[in-house]
Amino acid sequence: MADNKKRIKFKSIAILEAVIIFLLFIALIWATLIRGRAEAVPANANSDKPQVRQRAVIEKEEAFYQLDGKKILMHDSTYGEIFVPVYADVPASTISTDNITMRNGYAFYSENGENVSTIGVDVSEFQGDIDWTQVKQAGIDFAFIRIGYRTYGDGIITYDSAFQRNIEGAQAAGIKVGAYFYSQATNADEAVEEADHVIDALAPYDITYPVVYDWEIVHDAARTDSVSVEALADCCVAFCERVKDSGYTPMIYQNRETAMHKLDLPRVKDYDFWLAEYDEKPIYYYDFRIWQYSNTGRIPGIGGDVDLNICFKPY
Repeated sequence: MADNKKRIKFKSIAILEAVIIFLLFIALIWATLIRGRAEAVPANANSDKPQVRQRAVIEKEEAFYQLDGKKILMHDSTYGEIFVPVYADVPASTISTDNITMRNGYAFYSENGENVSTIGVDVSEFQGDIDWTQVKQAGIDFAFIRIGYRTYGDGIITYDSAFQRNIEGAQAAGIKVGAYFYSQATNADEAVEEADHVIDALAPYDITYPVVYDWEIVHDAARTDSVSVEALADCCVAFCERVKDSGYTPMIYQNRETAMHKLDLPRVKDYDFWLAEYDEKPIYYYDFRIWQYSNTGRIPGIGGDVDLNICFKPY
């Protein structure tokens, strides 16, 4: 009898333990499923916790050139829109194109409401006989006179037939003068040779504006067609350093496309730059001192078309 009572007691305890375990199991299911679902945060809800995955943000710029120091957008005849990385160590232009205005065919640049620019032309024997007094009266402040050129076929250095007449006529009329040489050098030695011819030609004259290295792509089976980027930079440096050693201010002339695609800009960044870009406003990214904005200008005293220039910081 006593054994039966003990068995009943143990059986009751086992049943009670089973009930307690079952109740605890039901409570755990409720906590994890029912309550957890009620308190769950939707995937698109705001949360202070960092997101493991997020959608990439694609930013677009409307400007042709992006002046943010990261990239320059350009257009290529083959690829369409392309981008060129910006050189961090090449100074960007500080010219505000909003301050450029056009009046009577001339470009002007103002700062704080005052004109700080000068107007100029560049000429060669192709302009024929020039009446420099009329040119001065037309408001021209400076002129770049071509000293000579190297032929793009056989590479012969030739003086411009109107150089002496033009430089003396311009100075006599009170126009400040600079000079340029049309180069077809293929290496540094030839560039030095060209610079020496320039220095010899300028010896009798006192000029105030720069002496310019004008190297251009001819697109006509020229001797310079295969010149490398490195060789062109060598030519620029060799010419400019030779000119600088002789006491003149060196400058490089180039159009926007060749400057961006052919010039090793970090190597020539220390020389003043003369930009050729025929548009309403210049969009060249890097620093330039002179802007040639037209090759179809008309000036009293000059027959036919002539290049027009604006100098933003007069020499």
